[in-house]
Order: sequence, then C-alpha cells, then structure tokens
Amino acid sequence: MSNSFLLALSVLVGTIIGAGIFGIPYVAAQSGMVPAIFYFIILGASVMLLHLFFGEVVLRTYEKHRLIGYARMYLGRRASWLAAFTTVFGIVGALLAYTILGGKFLVLLFGSLLPFSETAFAILFWFVLSLFIIRGIQLIAKAEFVMNIALFAAVFFIFFFAAPEVKLENFSLINTNHLFLPYGVILFALAGWSAIPEIADFFKNSKEKKSLDNLIVWASVITTALYFFFAVFVVGVSGPATSSDALQGLEGPLGRGIVQLGALFGLVAIAASFLVLGNYLKNSLRYDFNLSYTFSAAIAIAMPMLFFLLGLREFMVVLGLVGMAMGIVEGTLIILLYQKARVVGERVPEYALKVPRILPYIVGIVVAGGAAAELYFTYVG
Repeated sequence: MSNSFLLALSVLVGTIIGAGIFGIPYVAAQSGMVPAIFYFIILGASVMLLHLFFGEVVLRTYEKHRLIGYARMYLGRRASWLAAFTTVFGIVGALLAYTILGGKFLVLLFGSLLPFSETAFAILFWFVLSLFIIRGIQLIAKAEFVMNIALFAAVFFIFFFAAPEVKLENFSLINTNHLFLPYGVILFALAGWSAIPEIADFFKNSKEKKSLDNLIVWASVITTALYFFFAVFVVGVSGPATSSDALQGLEGPLGRGIVQLGALFGLVAIAASFLVLGNYLKNSLRYDFNLSYTFSAAIAIAMPMLFFLLGLREFMVVLGLVGMAMGIVEGTLIILLYQKARVVGERVPEYALKVPRILPYIVGIVVAGGAAAELYFTYVG
C-alpha cells in the first residue's frame, strides 16, 4: 500500500467513526447480540455498497460536487432541495447528539466537583464551542487529527481494561421487544459517504483513483469490525447495565478513574467533531444558500440548542432518527444517482462496479425498509 492510500484510508476511517460508536453497545445490549450481529453484517455490507456507488458517481463526473450538487446535476432541482434538507437535518442532528453526549461526559468528569446538572453541562458544552464557530475557527484539519487520536485512544483504552472483565452471562441473545432498535444507530455510525468526494479529490491522478474502491472496502471492514468489538467488550462488562453513552455502565466493574479517562478522550473527540460539522454547516448555508455570514452562523449554532430546549435530549432517539433519515433519503438518492450516472456520466471512471442489476434495489430496500420498520416498531407501534 502506498503512503497516499494509507493516509486517505485513515481520513475516511476517521471521518466515519464518530459519536455513533458510543451508542452502539446500548442498542446491542437492548436487542441482544444476535440481532446486533445481523445488523452489523447487513448494514455493514449495504453501507459499503452505498459508498462504492457514490464513489463511482464521483468518478463519472468531471465537475467537483457534493451530494447536493450531484443531486442537482443528475436528478434535478427538486432532488437537490431534498438532499439539502437531509444534509442540514443530518448535521443539526449530529450536533444535537454531540451536545447531549458532551453533557454526559462532563458529568462523568466534573459532576462530583461542580453542582451542575447534565442539562447545564450540555448547554455549557454547546455555548463554549459555539463561540469558536462564530469566530470562524479554521482549524478543521487539526481538529480532525486530534479527534481521531482521542477517539481511538478512548476505544483501545477501554478494550485494554475491559477485556479481563468480560463475562459470558452479560450477553443476551435476543430481545424481541427491541428488535429494530439498533438499525438507525448502527446506520448513523457506519455512514460516511459525505467524505467520498473529499477522498476522491485527495488522489492526484488516475492511477491513484483506481484504488478508491479498495480503500472504501478496507474502511468499511475496519470500522464495522471496530464497532462490533467495542460493543462486545462494553456489553460483556456492563451487561444489562450498559448505558446509552457506553461509559457510565462501566464504572462499577472498571472503577471511576478508568471511566473518567475514557470520558476525557471522548469529550475531546466529540468537541472536535462539533467544530468540524458546525463550521461545515455554517459555510454550506453561506455558499450553497447565499445566506449572510451572521445568519448562517446563527442558524448553525442555534438549531441544535433549539431542539435541545424543546426537549429532544435522548441520545439514542437522536441517533436513531438521524440514522433513519439518512437511510431513507440519502441512501435512496445515492442509489438513484448511481443508476443515472452509469447512463449519462461524463467520463470513464477509474472503477466500475460489476454487480447484478437488482442489487441496488436490494440495498434500497434494506436501508429504506429497515428505517421504516424501526420507525413503526420502535417509535409508533
């Protein structure tokens, strides 16, 4: 593997892995390990294919776009507005999830020292980081680098100390009452197609771009395996007491000091992610919608807190809803883009998938049908 391939792989893996990893152990404990393994396999394969589909769309197009631009180019203005809506919804949902998780981690770190509630800590987390977004911090690459180091340190730190405490009796096989609960959370955690155009741009020539499909496969395998083993270790230690943030339930078996150190790493990681996504949303509103700097910044920082103040403060609910929206809307758009670009694409791509014609429809059923099933059985039924 070349240095450019390894660097691009690290960027894609680091982009995919985010706050969703902390929600996976809880849904695995609630549904049982059999459904969780099923979702890891089915959704892991489906999301990998969506990444590959989108990669081919990028390689079949001369102009540089993102999902909104590709939707406008291949599917029309209405599709671009739909892509714009789900992009904003997804980023605001992710910022809200980071805010909620930030409050949980701050309680673990400072709850015994400061008389603040989890809600107050969450608002403090949001307020401090929003100041940086307003001031226009342009340290995104450095923030991503710090985020990746902190997040991987937290995960492997937990692996190391949790391994001796894993007990078979802590695993449940299946719980039919929460059968569909893992869907949205795992999909949210696995999705990273927004980074595919960036990765394609990272490769400087056609020879390097030919490895994009291999890079996507490797990134998918690495992230899915990491999520699975993280869930196994946390659930194996916490069992039914597994918490929605993955860390609080570890305090009894591992001790408060270990959990606090994990919370510190996690806090740095989600803070960096908050800055990255907040700046991305602000700039997207400025350049894609021609809004003023002040108005764009105000929307980017106010929307997550608005939903938080309205009472949407359940970390798992937020991850599930955002994951479902991504599955139904963005997953479907990528499949339509792939099918259209294969017919009217402007250039010969460096890779072209040779898959059965029915496969994109199967992927569409998995991501959209699974989202509809979770919405009904988890939130409606």
